[in-house]
Amino acid sequence: MPRLHTHGQHFLRSPRLVAELVGHSNIRRNDTVYDLGAGSGVITSVLARRCRSVVAVEIEPGALTKLRQNVEHLDNVTILAKDILNVESPNEPYKIFANIPFHLSAQVVRKFTDASQPPTSMYLITQKQFARKLVPGDDHFTSQLSAQISPFFTARIRRPLHKTDFTPPPAVDTVLLEIKPRSEPLLATDKRADYQAFVGRCFEDQKFFALAPRQVAKLSPELRPSQLTPEQWVALYHAAIA
Repeated sequence: MPRLHTHGQHFLRSPRLVAELVGHSNIRRNDTVYDLGAGSGVITSVLARRCRSVVAVEIEPGALTKLRQNVEHLDNVTILAKDILNVESPNEPYKIFANIPFHLSAQVVRKFTDASQPPTSMYLITQKQFARKLVPGDDHFTSQLSAQISPFFTARIRRPLHKTDFTPPPAVDTVLLEIKPRSEPLLATDKRADYQAFVGRCFEDQKFFALAPRQVAKLSPELRPSQLTPEQWVALYHAAIA
């Protein structure tokens, strides 16, 4: 369907593909799932057949009209006419499965991982480059956002997608990204805000990072912030506050 360019969204063509992607998730019959940036409702309609309830979030007027027409017969779908960055996380357990505007990926991940009640799992279609920087690994650099959330969440790429899966086709490679809370966080959650501020300063201030007690944390002085593992970040943070 037509989409305002400012919303920067590429829609999946096929409900069959959406069903396959949902099959790569841990979404189950009793789940409540949020579809952020629902568009005309392709993902919403598939989710409605798979889970207890779906909250479809959309704000663009043309898409919202089409969404209402397409899902009005589905009793387990609730539509929120709201910007996805203004959605309040519910008090009950929930999951997210969404094809969001790519330029909002970092904001959406930060919003819901910082929520007082984060989703029990989050599946986002994102640019491959963004996802790779969020997944810790030895073969590539990770982002500041990855370092800030990785003691509390795991991230992995579940499936690559093809440009022809979308309309309009994106100019970049895309993947299905999974983010889930760790069963055992590497750091107490009451330290999260202080830890994230520490990581942010290390990325943004080279002198601050250079003066951090890397030797105490048993880290090579050659490592850059983007090369540290989640465990190394936690060790460095503990050394800094000791």
